[in-house]
Amino acid sequence: MLSFVFPNKEDDDHHFASCVDLPVLNSFLYWTYYPSSSTVQIGYRHTESSSRTWVAWGINPTSKGMVGTQALIAYQELDGTMKAYTSPINSYGTQLLEGELSLKVSDLSATFMDNEIAIFATLELPTNTTIINYLWQDGPISSGNALGMHGLSGQHIQSMATLDFASGTSVPTKGGKSKSKLRNIHGALNVISWGTMMPIGFMLARYLKVFRPSDPLWFYLHVSCQCLAFLIGVVGWATGLALRLMSAGVHHTDHMAIGTTVFSLGILQVLALRLRPHKDHKYRCYWNIYHHYVGYIVLALGIANVFIGYKILKPGKGWEIAYYVIFGALLFTLVMLEACKRLKKSANNEERNCRGSEVVGNIACPQQRV
Repeated sequence: MLSFVFPNKEDDDHHFASCVDLPVLNSFLYWTYYPSSSTVQIGYRHTESSSRTWVAWGINPTSKGMVGTQALIAYQELDGTMKAYTSPINSYGTQLLEGELSLKVSDLSATFMDNEIAIFATLELPTNTTIINYLWQDGPISSGNALGMHGLSGQHIQSMATLDFASGTSVPTKGGKSKSKLRNIHGALNVISWGTMMPIGFMLARYLKVFRPSDPLWFYLHVSCQCLAFLIGVVGWATGLALRLMSAGVHHTDHMAIGTTVFSLGILQVLALRLRPHKDHKYRCYWNIYHHYVGYIVLALGIANVFIGYKILKPGKGWEIAYYVIFGALLFTLVMLEACKRLKKSANNEERNCRGSEVVGNIACPQQRV
């Protein structure tokens, strides 16, 4: 029989028949199952915790999601005492209020020592039930002792598993991993489209003309780059909608609103190509004004939303640094090309002035001779 002694439990050593190292959030689960009474004694251990952290462990008898979980909550009060209580999770907007569970719970207690929070309890399982879905979580505690929202990315959306108390087999729930993978795809697509290719398309239109290629070349390069970026952005936006449907009750209002705005303006820009007047048309100047300023708005909002997305997704430092490097390179290129454009424009103006003077001189000289 495996044994684990909690060092801050002075009055009674807790011995468990089975244990599992949970894959995320620095957590461990210990249990002893009693088939004759359909009860299980559990010990949940959460390491690397602070005194201003709450932890939770719970069973969901009805599904593999968060809603429906019968949770055990523990945290340290401001006076140093530990509070342990039960809380049924009935919605994604739960405030983890104390309440009775659908499962009978006894011997509930909690400890905190050496930056570890432990929860102990005995649960009475439904008859003939040994396989359960369980979740674990942690989050911050505010200055007013209110339990704050747990993280919405990374390990916090992977802390689900299925456990067979009889056999001791624990399997991580695939749903969390698939959602995490979809979030990564969503982020990557939008970084490529709105955060990288759109700025490149903008620079092709604004600066390529300075080098005087054949007139259609810069236009076709600009349109090709922007259309490809938009198509990738459409897929990125669709994955965002899928995530929204998979995460009922989880709202990133600013990110979603900006993304929808950028997507809608992008559609207008694509449609505007079909309505682009000929160069000599009297309304061409108005179309140019519309196209340019809407393009600037799309560019600014798209890049801003990429950075907002990084704050939500919280990827590894390597991914974040990679985009900072890309963004820095784009910004540096933009500054250099803008400087070249202004120098070229200034040189062209001087050349025109010189040519104008020569023309005036050629006209004036014969007049003087006459």
